[in-house]
Amino acid sequence: MIVNLHIERLIVDGVPLAAGGRSRLPSAVSAELTRLLATDGFPGAPPAGGAYEARRVHLLAPMDGSPTRLGGRIARAVHEGLRP
Repeated sequence: MIVNLHIERLIVDGVPLAAGGRSRLPSAVSAELTRLLATDGFPGAPPAGGAYEARRVHLLAPMDGSPTRLGGRIARAVHEGLRP
């Protein structure tokens, strides 16, 4: 199955990122989400037309500024949010 996922906007507010982290965050999200979809598959059947409404995710745990760890947490939240 080929999955094309487009995240139109990702807002990360109030999280201090390490130097250069802002530019590395999108690739960290993409890498972890690709891994999750490859290993765990698509969580449930996509909705008719394959489009999802906007999802809001709150990550309340403190972060250490690592774009890789934050990207992984965001990707896992997005993956969970794909459930119908």
